[in-house]
Amino acid sequence: MMRLLALLCAAASAAGCCEFSGPRWHGRVSDHFDGAKFHNQVPGVAPGALTVARWQLARHPHAWPAFAAAAAARPAPREPGLRVTLVNHATVLIQIAGVNVLTDPIWGEIAGPVPFLGRKRHRPPGVRIEDLPPIDVVLISHDHYDHLEIAALQRIVALHHPRIVAGLGMAKLLATYGIHGATDLDWWRWTSVGSVQIWGLPARHGCRRGACDDDARLWLSFLLRTSGGDVYFAGDTGYGPHLQQIADRFGPPRLALLPIGPGAPRELFGAVHLDAREAVRAARVLGAADNLPIHFGTFAQGDEGDGEAERTLREALLQPGSPRFTVLQNGESWGAAAEGAQPASGAPPATSSPAAGGS
Repeated sequence: MMRLLALLCAAASAAGCCEFSGPRWHGRVSDHFDGAKFHNQVPGVAPGALTVARWQLARHPHAWPAFAAAAAARPAPREPGLRVTLVNHATVLIQIAGVNVLTDPIWGEIAGPVPFLGRKRHRPPGVRIEDLPPIDVVLISHDHYDHLEIAALQRIVALHHPRIVAGLGMAKLLATYGIHGATDLDWWRWTSVGSVQIWGLPARHGCRRGACDDDARLWLSFLLRTSGGDVYFAGDTGYGPHLQQIADRFGPPRLALLPIGPGAPRELFGAVHLDAREAVRAARVLGAADNLPIHFGTFAQGDEGDGEAERTLREALLQPGSPRFTVLQNGESWGAAAEGAQPASGAPPATSSPAAGGS
């Protein structure tokens, strides 16, 4: 969608489309920042605009329902152990050790800057914004429109005043929308809220809001560390060496949330998106006790039809010794109890590791 946005912008008016673009990060050169743009650990990016245009003209997408109903859940205010509710797409409520964490918020009908440049919603969110429990932290893996809906984030901030944690440069982007005080993390940096330590970790993806800010801000995956076990949230990522690096550094998490789409065509999406088979491969590397798929079932992303990503996942899991996955639908939850834990009350305190220099 972002490459298509760039093509449409160029055809219409490059200057006009730059209004969708956000500010750039300015900081020290590193192994993933060249002074102007961030980049992945290994080569491989999404195809260029012409490749996307050819796909759009010749594609034969499989069927999706115009709109499918889904029951809305009402999560408990706090959970002493671990409970995860799939809201939709990559928006997940993670209730862990008394802290309520929300990821990559989107509640809108369109994932895009304007209605004619976005993906249409096919299923409602599984939790209404007004039914969310008190939100302590919002994690933003990157700035693509299906992972960061500004209107939804503004509502959540107004209702809950959460801590916002995202990649380098994201605080400056959010400030342009009146959302101030976000914590920027580099890869391998951490911050904490209450007893939960939040690590910003590598992913294989990219960032872009418009035609003029390609990879101007950093994309992350996240690890939530607690004494009762870790939760890994992959955000949006292709397969890469970062998965083994994370496993080597932190050991097996209690739970991993892994994207399983878009799956087709792989030549278009494969470099920066796991499909269901690669998600199983990633789960083997991470070694999580349990895995939940995300990034499916709400927006038609590639040529796969509704339900195909889940079916491909189930087929991949037929191999002997496959990792354990639980497929949730919007509004459904997965939980693990904490022995001897007591419910928390109120907003927990926050601390941070040293921030990387830049702005």
